[in-house]
Amino acid sequence: MMVNCCCGLLTAKKEPVPLKSVEVELEVRDHVVTVVSTLTYENKEDKPIEAVFVFPLPGDAAVCHFSATIGQTQIVAEVKEKQEAREDYDDALSSGQQAFLLEESEQSPDIFSLSVGSLPPGESASIRLEYVTELAVQADDGLRFCLPAVLNPRYQPQGGDGASVQVTSVPASLVPYSLSFSARVSSPRPVSKVESNCSLDPLQYLNTEQTQATVKLASGHKFDRDIEVLIYYKDAHQPTAVVEAGQASAKPGSLMGDPAVMLSLYPEFPEAVMSSVASCGEFVLLLDRSGSMDSFMNNSESRQTRISSARDTLLLLLKSLPMGCYFNIYSFGSNYEHIFPESVEYSQMTMETALKKVEQMGANLGGTEILKPLKHIYSQSCIPGQPRQLFVFTDGEVGNTKQVINLVKKNSGSHRCFSFGIGEGASSALVNGLAKEGGGHAQFITGTDRMQPKVMQSLRFALQPAVEDVSVTWDLPKGVSATVLSPPITALFQGQRSLVYAQLTGQSSEAAEGSVTVKYSLAGHPSQSRLHFGLRPAEDTGLTVHRLAARTLIRSLEMEKSERSGQPDDGVKKKVVEVSVQSGVSSAFTAFVAVNKGDGKAIQGPLVRRDVPIPRLMMSCSMPRMMACCAMPMDLSNQMGSPAAFDGFGMAMRSSNALVGFMGGSGNMCLPKQTPRDPLLQLVSLQKASGCWVLDPDLAAALGKTREEVENTKPASVNQEVWATILALIWLHGFKKDAQEEWELLAMKAVSWLRAQNACVAECVEAGNTVLGCHMQKDALGL
Repeated sequence: MMVNCCCGLLTAKKEPVPLKSVEVELEVRDHVVTVVSTLTYENKEDKPIEAVFVFPLPGDAAVCHFSATIGQTQIVAEVKEKQEAREDYDDALSSGQQAFLLEESEQSPDIFSLSVGSLPPGESASIRLEYVTELAVQADDGLRFCLPAVLNPRYQPQGGDGASVQVTSVPASLVPYSLSFSARVSSPRPVSKVESNCSLDPLQYLNTEQTQATVKLASGHKFDRDIEVLIYYKDAHQPTAVVEAGQASAKPGSLMGDPAVMLSLYPEFPEAVMSSVASCGEFVLLLDRSGSMDSFMNNSESRQTRISSARDTLLLLLKSLPMGCYFNIYSFGSNYEHIFPESVEYSQMTMETALKKVEQMGANLGGTEILKPLKHIYSQSCIPGQPRQLFVFTDGEVGNTKQVINLVKKNSGSHRCFSFGIGEGASSALVNGLAKEGGGHAQFITGTDRMQPKVMQSLRFALQPAVEDVSVTWDLPKGVSATVLSPPITALFQGQRSLVYAQLTGQSSEAAEGSVTVKYSLAGHPSQSRLHFGLRPAEDTGLTVHRLAARTLIRSLEMEKSERSGQPDDGVKKKVVEVSVQSGVSSAFTAFVAVNKGDGKAIQGPLVRRDVPIPRLMMSCSMPRMMACCAMPMDLSNQMGSPAAFDGFGMAMRSSNALVGFMGGSGNMCLPKQTPRDPLLQLVSLQKASGCWVLDPDLAAALGKTREEVENTKPASVNQEVWATILALIWLHGFKKDAQEEWELLAMKAVSWLRAQNACVAECVEAGNTVLGCHMQKDALGL
């Protein structure tokens, strides 16, 4: 029977849902985390139920354990080929047995579906899910972990494969299950601090060296945001190697039977090269203008929407581009637009034209068809001598993630891609995948984060010389060889980690050592860095490295499979299934299944399907957003061919007699109040493309002065533009030092312009300090 499930839906009788509690425990070892989630279900109805809970996980997670406990009985799930697992699950439900199914979406690796089948009346079941993943390095050297609390509706492009199941969500105050969250952190280096966007209890150190600590979520947590944790170590940027012994029960020579090594590489580039900024490049900016971009960035008092923050960011980007480069701006929703037919040279006229268009951009283009503009961009010929740099801004709510990433990979030789996930629920698989396959860098803007500093950091990366001809060579004892399981390294950035996984085959003494050398060319100069490491396996890692290595190999094979879509199967899928089953790590082609055969008695009564809602975040009330959330009827059993089948994009429940009622509010337009423009952005908006400022009343107002105060104090020996530019630089350094990451590049452009004028700036700096009440030195301004 078809059941309509939309955003904000509950059954008409508001019947209790079976999920009772969620407990999450983190074990963080340096930059790798093992996450154990325990979900407790309780059936308070008088009929047996099947609950389907669809939820997000990090896109790079290696899901490696799934078990269920009913009463005193624990059932550990097996990894099987996906269709075989579904058939086992359906057969168990048909015969009245309890069964559990966990499967990954074939469209996006960050979405999972958990089916709890034939839970008898009054019975409880405890589900344990375990995964491992690496923690991403942030701009401030923190390591980021995010526990997604929301699965946003994924936009399925027209003509896309697979049915799009909508998310069932309720206001945070009505979520009927509780959450507990704790973390244990250990590292060879001291833990300096742990921060979060949620309230945490104080950090508790477990030893005097402060290399071990615990922290947990404070009581009273509301389901109104993702839980983001940032971990900071002292001396974080240290290359390391972890060797892990193989599984004793696995076949020698196999991935799980041999030792595995994880290399964490932090190349250091020469300061002279890193301080230089390229004066060329083709910068293509691609902005999401779908309805969901009208949602608020966070729940703070500022209430700035995602699209408004993106407009401010584009202003900073455009002002920071170097003279001599080329640029264009695309925006997309259900269709796409571009400001210029093709990339144009950066000048005052083209910059002003672009800024006028940016100011008019709203979240009014409908859905999220990112594939079409990407195809158009790649169809444009590259400009000789102008390396293409693609910046993608999106809240990451698409259903064809793998197809998009595959397109970027196919064109990776002609550009670098920098991606930005905006707001809660952005797909980590999409945002990380774009940057990884495009040789760029990914950033997430959540909670109270400002978009501008993170985007400007990526622009600095883009303006640095590209690292070319990267190679990794191994020097191992005789009789030992390394089989690299990671894709080739295509991008290296200052302060960013590169990971390499390899399988070690052969015998060596415990005291034996090996080394790995990374060679590359930077700005035409060959460079290299070497890491020495012992081959003796670590004693306390379990199988973490093997599982991450297996996940890396599985993702590479899945990408290879998608690249050959439509071609005869050459065994790649079979290889994925083989690695997944052998390692116990999930894939797009496998699933975890567990069947409780118990005493063999069938569970009596008709099977009822119930919603397990997720919290709805504070959103804007834009009509495009409401329409996107409330559009699609769904029937899993009819659409997917199996009552447990899953396409990965929402929540579903099955019932023979349940009706649903809409709880979504009036749907009126909610327009945010106009707020005064940030003084920094006001000053930045006045800068010319060349880097200078003009002495006029607008500049005086931005500096907080009258026209007379800035005009009458100008030294007679300099022209008005030099004076205006020095005043702007003094104001930036004197009053906005904490936001230097945001304006540093446009200030460098201003300094370059001043040097080209051959003006005597010492007198101007002294006079400018007097006007603005600052005490800046000429050297501090870069002059």
